[in-house]
Amino acid sequence: MPDTGPRTGLHSTEHGAGPGPGPASGAKAGAGPPTGQRGVQFRYHRELFPALHDWERTERSIVEFSGEEGPAGLLGLDQMGHFGPQGCDLVAEAVIAHGTGPLDVCELGSGFGGALRYTVDRIATGGLRVRRAHGVDLVLEHCAVSRDINRGQGRTGMTAICASATAVPLPGASLDVVWVTGSMPHFPAPGEVLREAGRLLRPGGLLVLTEEVSLTPGGAEPSEAFRATHPRGVFFTTPLDVRLRDLVRAGFTDVVHLDLTRWAVALLTDRLKVVRLFRGSVSAIYGAAPADLIRDTLDAARTEFLAARLSPALITARRA
Repeated sequence: MPDTGPRTGLHSTEHGAGPGPGPASGAKAGAGPPTGQRGVQFRYHRELFPALHDWERTERSIVEFSGEEGPAGLLGLDQMGHFGPQGCDLVAEAVIAHGTGPLDVCELGSGFGGALRYTVDRIATGGLRVRRAHGVDLVLEHCAVSRDINRGQGRTGMTAICASATAVPLPGASLDVVWVTGSMPHFPAPGEVLREAGRLLRPGGLLVLTEEVSLTPGGAEPSEAFRATHPRGVFFTTPLDVRLRDLVRAGFTDVVHLDLTRWAVALLTDRLKVVRLFRGSVSAIYGAAPADLIRDTLDAARTEFLAARLSPALITARRA
């Protein structure tokens, strides 16, 4: 693991942050534009990554540019914004260190499924078998793209579930691992998401969170310049002490908070160099405006990390 700075431990159960939107498993394509939080997240990600909705053409462009095929290349479709594959590597390492398989796993806020597919493959490379993998996302269109990619890659053990992360249509105590790769700021009620993760996990099960732009060291909001690329209503922040308290209240113990500030600043600095150096290629894949937004998103997050207004972190916890 890279030099990621100091760890803090919390021996821990959840503070409810208000009910989130209900499940969307019965939603139908073509039923009109999405509304509420589903619509907010759909419009933001559609603007940022329109290429995702033509993923086969985008995959060809990525392969031509990078030489990467399958999940390693396609991860870039919905992981260009912050930690990318390096964040998923941290999740995979935590899962591998946790124990033995076969594993039943779930990602909450899975988007187009790129991080889920990549992380599952990394876990398998580390010697653990994933028996079933579920990706849960609120936006119907994201789930549809994820299902198309799963079918195209022959992933019969992977399902895309269109539902709120606060009300997942899976039985309680049915999973070994739940993770969130950077989606915590997209949850209006993160405490309820943690409570749902606790419900889904078997006793002793593992929760892993990569906290990208979701945690504030104190109670202060990030800067208005940050909000230009991370708008309110799409990105929600939580004080670090509240997150740790909510984990305890959700029934988690052995909570470990790993500060990633140094690691994240170095990572985003490198990613900014790549995006700027290969701007023409990135624009050819994603479009000129999304390429610029990706650059500005990375730059804004890096500025907040350096100013200690946001606290990037890896958090792991065990279900009591």
